[in-house]
Amino acid sequence: MRPLQGRSPEPDDQGSGHAPRRGGLPAELNTFVGRHDDLAAVGALLEETRLVTVVGVAGVGKTRCAVRLASLLEKRYCHGVGVADLADLAGPDLLEHAVVDALGLTDHTRRPPRTILLEHLAGREVLLVLDGYEQHVDACADLVQELLRRAPRLRVLAAGRLPLRVDGERLHPLAPMGDEDALELFAARAGAVRPGFALTGAARETVRELCRRLDGIPLAVELAAGRMRALAPEQILQRLDDRFRLLTGGSRSAPPRHQTLRTAIGWSHELCAPEERLLWARLSVFAGQFDLEAAEYVCGSPDLPADTVLDVLDALLAQSVVLREDSPAGTRYRLLDTIREYGAQWLTATGDAERLRRRHRDWFLGLATWCELDWFSPRQEVVAARVECELPNLRRAMECSMESADEVHLAQYLAGTLWYFWVGCGRLAEGRYWLEHVLDEEAGHDPSRLKAQWVLGYVAVLQGDAIGAISALQECREGAEQSGDETAAAYAVHRTGCLALVTDDVVRAEESLRDALARYREVGELNSNVLMAQVELGMARVFQGDLEDAAAHCREVEEICEDHGERWVRAYALYVLAFVALRQDRPGACRRMVLEALDTGRRFHDPLGGVLCLELLALLTVVEGDATEAAVLQGAASAIWPSVGVPVFGSVHYGAPRAECAARARGKLGEDAYAAALRAGALLDFDTAVGRALAGGRPGAAGDGPAVEGPPVTGVPAPGETRRPAASRMTERGGPEL
Repeated sequence: MRPLQGRSPEPDDQGSGHAPRRGGLPAELNTFVGRHDDLAAVGALLEETRLVTVVGVAGVGKTRCAVRLASLLEKRYCHGVGVADLADLAGPDLLEHAVVDALGLTDHTRRPPRTILLEHLAGREVLLVLDGYEQHVDACADLVQELLRRAPRLRVLAAGRLPLRVDGERLHPLAPMGDEDALELFAARAGAVRPGFALTGAARETVRELCRRLDGIPLAVELAAGRMRALAPEQILQRLDDRFRLLTGGSRSAPPRHQTLRTAIGWSHELCAPEERLLWARLSVFAGQFDLEAAEYVCGSPDLPADTVLDVLDALLAQSVVLREDSPAGTRYRLLDTIREYGAQWLTATGDAERLRRRHRDWFLGLATWCELDWFSPRQEVVAARVECELPNLRRAMECSMESADEVHLAQYLAGTLWYFWVGCGRLAEGRYWLEHVLDEEAGHDPSRLKAQWVLGYVAVLQGDAIGAISALQECREGAEQSGDETAAAYAVHRTGCLALVTDDVVRAEESLRDALARYREVGELNSNVLMAQVELGMARVFQGDLEDAAAHCREVEEICEDHGERWVRAYALYVLAFVALRQDRPGACRRMVLEALDTGRRFHDPLGGVLCLELLALLTVVEGDATEAAVLQGAASAIWPSVGVPVFGSVHYGAPRAECAARARGKLGEDAYAAALRAGALLDFDTAVGRALAGGRPGAAGDGPAVEGPPVTGVPAPGETRRPAASRMTERGGPEL
């Protein structure tokens, strides 16, 4: 299973959290304390019914208990466990996308995500954990009710502050910790900030009283333990007395424990220095994780200079107000949800919330722009990991820009600028959502709108939606011609050629792609899109039988990619070169190149590139004599295609390897054996299928994949009409005029 957005602890978490991963169960970074009776009780309820909801006040440990129980029960669910963190969703429209992501599903079609979920879960034995759904409880209840009705083997474990109120739901109210568990939790967390600390003698009784005064709420206990860096237990207890009298919390009608939690958070806030409180409030504008550079830019000001943010942030880390998390994008930070809400209230009270939201938006506009430029460089994988981590903040930036008619163009620019993530990293469905969302509103800044339109057309082409693609691309081209935007016109022509290619209009595809490349040269554009146009031209030449010309185009692309450190387009160039090598009866070269391309697709989580390689690899495998393994690979590819779009785009030309492989394998194996191998392959998910292929046909995952032996296929380009494009003006511009 793969991660929607990075997973980390919410305010209900007992402990300082989990390591974020896309999909599956988050890894625990610290010890789980107590709750043995609760875990047993909830586990028993899951045996009796298909929906169990753990409810309780904020900070009581609902999330941590749910995830812990899921990890204990994981082996009982043969089709896996998924954890959907719903707390950071911008709106209920993204709820189903989040659950799709939590289950590790990749689907680039126009099918509604609910349909994808229903098809995937039908007949599968899965445990789905839903966490932090309170803001979208009605939409979540509606989704859960239909999933349970239509997927009879599904079980749902929810964790939230209120019930879902769905038929068949069983509730488990999670009470605060008992004395002994709270003592153990305090000792564990205090020992992390004050090595050697032990609950002995009078200190044990002082801490017991402290935990009782905090009602045994895990978050409150942990905040108190975080102060052990500077204070003794007796001092904490004395200060807690003062803060209880000062911060009685909430309204009179609020539950006492809710008031107690607010008192604990307010007490922690009062213990902070003025600059720490200010940074706490300003950090509340971030959604999910953030890094130091973002915090310095967004939160820095004359009263909190950027060069002091690190020291203040470190103080908040020491007090467990901010959490540190290590991710593929480096060291990052996060506020627990309850703490973030508390900070947001203070930020609103200062009257500075709107300014901070705009600074947040501006930072992530700049980040997306920089990442687009950096995508065409050796840092491509770093960019992919960075944007994956920043996705909650990028969503918030788009939503912020959509709130004002004068700033809609910024949302359109941002959605378009993220094309490399939507297309290159397996996010077509969400990209389609945002592109259509931002284009629903008119904006007077034509370049931003035109960019979003051609990116929407590109996404629609890859999803197999010819009508949607034609509509977006025609509108983009007409607007570009009216405004004199030659760059947007080039992209519209390019993607129109791409559409012709996948719909078997090869002659028109070649004409449009050559036209687009000429336009790119004219405006000085050079990036991954430009190189992809040349790869697509190479594919068009393959389909017309000119293998040498096709290879010349793709070898030139390969050389340029080597010069710039570009790997994503290079994988597609290798795919075409492997296709040519197979047709030229060079199976060794074909296998070397297709496996390298397949490994790159796996690293970028690009299922389109991956499934094309699997189709070609299946044909190569049957040519080499292993008809059974070829059929297994074909079955795996057939199971992946529905989540990408129309199988092999519905194209006769792209479907030729599949048809030839099927004929050869069926002829060697017979109908029954061939069908059995197809069924076996269809049981493999994308990662397993790719791992099997990279391991040389051996079942099981291949880790990072074997090293591909032999140098990449290179050569001197043959003379032709397509020349290396000129240097890019896009990189000199460095982004839009805002």
